[in-house]
Amino acid sequence: MNQKPKVAILGGGSWATAIIKMLLENLDEINWYMRSTEKIKFIKQHKRNNFYLSSVSLNTEKITLFNDLSKAVENADILIFAIPSAFLKNALHNLSVDLSDKIIVSAIKGLVPEENLIIAEFFNQHYNVPLESIAVIAGPCHAEEVALERLSYLTIASKNLKNARLIADMLSTFYIKTSISDDIYGTEYSSVLKNVFAVAAGICHGLGYGDNFNAVLISNAIQEIKRFVDVVHPITRDIKSSAYLGDLMVTAYSQFSRNRTFGNMIGKGYSVKSAQLEMNMIAEGYYAVKSIYEINKKYKVNMPITEAVYNILYEKISPSIEIKILTENLR
Repeated sequence: MNQKPKVAILGGGSWATAIIKMLLENLDEINWYMRSTEKIKFIKQHKRNNFYLSSVSLNTEKITLFNDLSKAVENADILIFAIPSAFLKNALHNLSVDLSDKIIVSAIKGLVPEENLIIAEFFNQHYNVPLESIAVIAGPCHAEEVALERLSYLTIASKNLKNARLIADMLSTFYIKTSISDDIYGTEYSSVLKNVFAVAAGICHGLGYGDNFNAVLISNAIQEIKRFVDVVHPITRDIKSSAYLGDLMVTAYSQFSRNRTFGNMIGKGYSVKSAQLEMNMIAEGYYAVKSIYEINKKYKVNMPITEAVYNILYEKISPSIEIKILTENLR
């Protein structure tokens, strides 16, 4: 790898834009891929992303914009993926560059739906990227607060702690504090599950449940995360740390949480399709709950909240009935 590794960001949404903002504090050149030529033209002209985090001023002298994925990644050493998991496989379909010698960083908090794989496993199995060359960006951190430069924390997880530290240093700013971890499985699965539980929290809010119940829901949710990740990847981890519990809490409680917003609309009576259309943003929890439900057929972990969200979104069971049943299983 070069003395100063070159970075490419893949994705044009709010989290990709927030990551660009962080990297601009530390790097002199960045490749940025997004599908929309209209967005690229606007960013070049106005130095901001008009669709997402439009208040963020972007130093375009440091950014080379691409709408060709292969060209964006061919000369980059580190690839940070911020493409929604549901679209990742399709986005990579025409990629002509070998990824096996790249460092892959997942800023995607979801599973590849067709594969039921976390992002690290997907790149390892389909693109021959060694697990030691894969890193995961975990929260708790909302893009909107990065845009406002409110103090936030990130955990970078990788089996290769040297790579984790390299990525962490690139993202560190006066408003971003970083730490590192070797738990890529736990942080990825926890990031996926917290979106499911944020949907649950939103559904309950939409149904009229209050803060007292929500506290019980989230207390049970972190126990559900622990049961699942301890079975899927049993190592010693502190589930109370910010990469797990903190990320769950901010996603379940924050006004910026799209998964909570999506769930709130479902609780108020929206259909899945109408909620998705009105939001015009991806709620990863919708796709994640189906994948987790299917994965758990193998492990048979007790996951009542996950099952309730699955039943509401995919079996079309009434939210009020399903949550009422769930309340009997929480302590």
